[in-house]
Parts: sequence; C-alpha cells; structure tokens
Amino acid sequence: MDWMYLLMVIFLFMLAVFDLYVGVSNDAVNFLNSAIGARVAKFRTIVAVAAIGVFLGATMSDGMMDIARHGIMQPQYFSFSEVMVVFLAVITTDIVLIDTFNTLGMPTSTTVSMIFNLLGASSAVAMVKMLHGGGLPYAEYINTDKVLEVILGIFLSVAIAFVFGMIIQWVVRMLFTFKYAQHLKWKIGLFGGVAVTSIVYFMVFKGMKNMPIMTPEMLDYVDSHAMTVLACSFVVFTVLMQILYILKVNVFKVIILLGTFALALAFAGNDLVNFMGVPLAGYSSYMDFMANGGDNATGYMMNSLNGPANTPIIFLIGAGAVMVFALSTSEKARNVTKTQVGLSSQQEGEEMFGSSRIARSLVRGASNISRAIGRVTPAPVQSYINRRFAPIATRDDAAYDLVRASVNLVVAALLIALGTSLKLPLSTTYVTFMVAMGASLADRAWSRESAVFRVTGVLTVIAGWFITAGIAFVCCFTVCLIMYFGKLPAIILLMALTIAVVIRSQKRFHKHQLEKQHGDVLFYEMMHCQDRDEVLRMLRKHIAVSTAEQIKSDSQALLELTDGLARENLHDIRSTKQRLHSQKAELKNLRRRETICLKRSRPEEVIRLSTPFHLIHNSLGQLRYGLLRIADPVLEHVDNHFSPVPSDLLAEYIPLRDRLVELCAVMAEQLKSLLPSRREQILAECDEIVKRIQDFRQHLVTAELQSSDGDYTSTALLLHIAEETQQYALQLQELYTNCQDFQG
Repeated sequence: MDWMYLLMVIFLFMLAVFDLYVGVSNDAVNFLNSAIGARVAKFRTIVAVAAIGVFLGATMSDGMMDIARHGIMQPQYFSFSEVMVVFLAVITTDIVLIDTFNTLGMPTSTTVSMIFNLLGASSAVAMVKMLHGGGLPYAEYINTDKVLEVILGIFLSVAIAFVFGMIIQWVVRMLFTFKYAQHLKWKIGLFGGVAVTSIVYFMVFKGMKNMPIMTPEMLDYVDSHAMTVLACSFVVFTVLMQILYILKVNVFKVIILLGTFALALAFAGNDLVNFMGVPLAGYSSYMDFMANGGDNATGYMMNSLNGPANTPIIFLIGAGAVMVFALSTSEKARNVTKTQVGLSSQQEGEEMFGSSRIARSLVRGASNISRAIGRVTPAPVQSYINRRFAPIATRDDAAYDLVRASVNLVVAALLIALGTSLKLPLSTTYVTFMVAMGASLADRAWSRESAVFRVTGVLTVIAGWFITAGIAFVCCFTVCLIMYFGKLPAIILLMALTIAVVIRSQKRFHKHQLEKQHGDVLFYEMMHCQDRDEVLRMLRKHIAVSTAEQIKSDSQALLELTDGLARENLHDIRSTKQRLHSQKAELKNLRRRETICLKRSRPEEVIRLSTPFHLIHNSLGQLRYGLLRIADPVLEHVDNHFSPVPSDLLAEYIPLRDRLVELCAVMAEQLKSLLPSRREQILAECDEIVKRIQDFRQHLVTAELQSSDGDYTSTALLLHIAEETQQYALQLQELYTNCQDFQG
C-alpha cells in the first residue's frame, strides 16, 4: 500500500498549487488595497512591487510551518494513516471555502480557515478514536489553547484596528487637510520618518523574524536595543524624507510602495503556512514513515511532527513562483480588492451592499451622538475642524488620497508588529481591512447617502469572518469522516470533485465578470469623465439601454405569470415573483447610480432634465409594483388549487397580452438602438391596446360576472389581471414619453 500514500502526497502538492492560487487571491486585499485605492502607480507597477515582496517572503519562510505540524493536534497520538487523512481533508475543504469567499468578493482570514479546518479534521479522527476505545480524553488529542488564541485574535483585530485607524487618520487629516500639498514643508519629513521607521520595524519584527537570514544574535540585539535602533532609524529616515521632498520626490508614494512591499513580504513569510504548511507536513510525515520501514501505517505514531519543520528550499521557491503568478493573473484578487476599496472610497459610486436594519440603527445612533457632541462644541472649534476636513476632488479619480493610503499601511504595519511583539494573534486580514474602514469613517468618506450601505458592507464582511470558522470546522469534520471511512475511493472522488469545483468556479466567475464589465462600462466612464457635456451624452445612452432592458425583463415576467396561471405551473409563478422582489433592489441601485451621474452634468441641464429623469424611474417602479400586484393573487389562486380560469376567457386575454409584449419589444429596440423616434406610432398602438383591454374588462363585468353559472373567483382574478395589464400599458406609455423627453 506504499503507492497509496505516495499518491496521497502527490495529491496534497497538486491541491497545494490550487490552494496557493485561491489563497493569494484572497489575501491580496491585505497589501494591494492602499496603493490601488490611491492610484499611487499603474496597476502592474503595484503588483510588481508586491510580487517582489511575496517572492522574497516565500523563499525565506520556514519557521512558521510548525503550526500545521503540531499547532492544533497532538501528533504523537495520531498514526501516519490518520494524519494523512486529516491533511487531505484540510486542503480540500480549504480550497473550496476560500475560493467561495473570493468569488463573492469577501476578504476572509486564511489563517482562521486553516486552523479551524485542522481543528475540524483532527476532532473527527479524535472522536473516532475515542469511540473505538482510544483511551484518551479529547483535550489530549487537540491543542485547545491555540484555538482560543485565534478566537481572541478575531475580537482584538476587529476592535483595535478600527479604533486606531479612525483616531490616527483623524489626527493626520487635521495635520495635513485634504489640500495636503500646501501643508507639507517640514511636516512631511517628520511624517515620513515616523512612517518609514514604522514600516521597517514591522518588516524586521513581523516580516523577517522567522526567516533564516535573521540569526538569533541579530534578533537579540534588535530586541535589547530596540529604542536605540528606532530612534536612530527615525532620525535617519526623517532627514532622508525631507531631502527627497526638497528634490521634488513624492514622499507619500515612497511610503505607500514601501508599505506595500513590507506587507507583501510579511504576508508571504508568515501566511505561507496557511497554504503550504499542510502539504509539507504530509510530505514530512511520508518521508519519516518510509525511513522507518513503511509497513504499519495504522500503528506508526507521528512523534516526528513535534520536531521543527525543515523545509527544502526548492518547495519555498516553487511556492513563491506560484504566489507571484496568482497575484499577477487572478481576476478574483481584483474582485476581493474592489470590495475594500469600494467600502472606503471618498467618492459616491456603485454601492456593492444594500441596507440592513442593524446598519440603519448604527448610523442613526452615530448621527444622534454626533449631533449631541456638536451641541456642546463651540462654534469656532466646529468651523476650524470643518475647514480642515473640507474635501476636494481626489487625484485621477482615485478612491482616496495619498495621505489616507499612507495611514492605512503605517497603522496596519504598526498594529501587526505590536501584536507580534506582545504575542497577540492579530489577523493580518482583519487588521488591514478594519484600519481602512476606521480611516474612511474618520475621513468623512461615509456620507449620509452612503453610510448605511457601507456599514452594511462592513458588517457583512465581519460576519463572514466569524462564519468562516464555523463553516471550516463543520465541513472539514464531515469531509474527514468521509475520507476516513471511505478509504481510497472516497479520497480520489473528493480530490477530483474539489478540482472540478474550482475550475468550474473560475470559468463561471470569468463569464460573470465579462457580463458585469459590459454592463457597467458606461457608468465607470461617466464617473471618470471630466467633460460635463460628454457625461450627459453617455447618461442618455445609459438610461436608454437600462430602461430598454427593464422593459424587456418586465414583459417577460408578465408572460411567465399569466402563462403560469393558464398552465397552473406553481414553480414558474413562484420563481418569477422571487425574481421581481430581488430586482427591486437592483432598480433602486440603478436609480442611485444614474442620479450620481446626472449630478455630474451641467447645472442648467440637471434642472431641465430632473423632472423626466425622476418620472422615468417612477414609471419603472410602478411597472414592477404592478407585476407584483398580479403575482400575489395569481400565486394564491394556483397554490390553493382554485378552479382554473376558463379557457374561453383566457383565449380573449392572451392575444391582448401578446400584443402588449410585442409592443414592449418594439419600445425596447427603439430605446436601445437609439433609432429615429416612432413616438406617435408607438403611442397610438399603446392607446389601441388600452382600449381593447377596456372592452375586455367591460365584457367580464357585464357578461361573465353577472352570469349565475360562472366561476366568480376565477373570473374576478382575470378581471384583476386585466385591470393591472391596462394600468401597465398606461404606465408604459408614460415611461416611453418621458424617455423621449429626456433624450431630446
């Protein structure tokens, strides 16, 4: 059976490549966001700087691998066959879990994922051993202290990072203001000295302390002379930054790129264990097992895993290469980065998250506190603070300016270094994300128009972090049991399934991104365009296209609801109603985006076009509500198994509906293609349809409802549908008229 365990090791390394790819896609948010958000350089330049840090950190990383070997489980109580099943379960679950978060654009902690995967798999095997008379309690199999440290780290990371990010950003903004170019002079040297000293301190204590180049003697010297080293560094870097400023070098860009490099270096040096620790532990276990005979996999206990890791350099170089490749090519890395940049942007734009009750309560409470503080703050003080925080347009339409990007990196680096020196298990992901959120709040980036959406987004991301731990434990526990009892067939099946899921996810994500980019390209062009006349031209096209798509979507819903009633197809009616409800949020977001773009036009055009603009969106909303007023009674009728609508009455209604749907297609084509207006012809056709529906309603009232032998419930339902259809046609007529007015 030696070949089976060799196959397991090969599987581990194959899956490790996938894990590295999806893991870097998730953790790219930690070190790319500040540079990307501030547009400090071209994207490929930022990635190149980060890639150098990632590669160096990976190739010099070794000391952190021990956590996968004996950080969670006590390997001396597990046999070789058992640890191999544990490692395989961990790597498969971790890949699918992290890839799912990447697809959703949600940054999560790969450290928490790995640790709780290890905990789940180890617990599964430990419980099996206990049920089979293993003779040891659960606490002997599992290192529970480490798990508690991770949970503590979650709470500490979230609270500490947010508060410090908010306070320091407020102080720095008071110092520099948004017009920071006018307030540099001597300040930039001091700020640059503090920032670069902090980053270098972070690189030494967090990014390089476990690397082979840092000998114990060097670390002891730095520890014992920390204040001297920091003081000398501060003086040197302060002078250097002031000289660079005099030489017309942008010191903020230097700080941001150096901070990006430092965080990338620390990430690869410390978090590589999250992706390679488990496969390397499996490889080490296999080599130890084969070196000691390799004939009793179920009886050979893995005491060797209690020793330090001794990773071959070729594996570290290979891991660094894969990480650089992932960083350079992964679309999901950009998707995760987009979440944090969007939530901390100084500008209004497309909000990725909706509104939640908790967020509304928090924003309302914060507003009340702010007003209370304002009432006791002297007016001159308020006026002075408001002047310091008076916003200006960001450079190159960046999400935020260089000052905030620098604070994001420096505060994150300081907190992570401080946590490391105090042996607090702070999460890199949690710290970087929450520092950015705290800084954006202090910078007044969350306006009253966007605060609820952004608080909802932050709460959603934080909830995802906590959910990660639970999902990882439960899923890995289950997968480990399947592998343990299913043996090789189950292992091979799950390996193949994992790879298939990731490949399919990549394809679907790529397709979704192409569709999304196609749909959003006009909006992003408008947000970055400085020509007000050109913005209006693009907005007219955007409204024409979006309205056409809404008309086609709504007419399809009308078809599905009425056909579902005719065929008594409950599934189609339910799915259509659910889709209509979900599209309400999309319609609200569409209105918000187009309103933002309208405000970027010339003031006189905004005044002239505001009435038809709002009437267009009111009509779209009324069309959607009209369809829901049809969906509710139709669903109730079919769900309660009432008598079907008479076929002769449906035969009169269906042609009228089809004629209206055909008219919707003509309207949509006219709007979308910007063809010469057929306004009079289309409106005349709409009038004709309204008249015929009115005649049909009259027939239902006078002939059918008055009949003693007719089905009152079914006829009344059809009368309601006819009334709503007539109202739908009238609203469609008004929508088309307002669209034409807006285009003119």
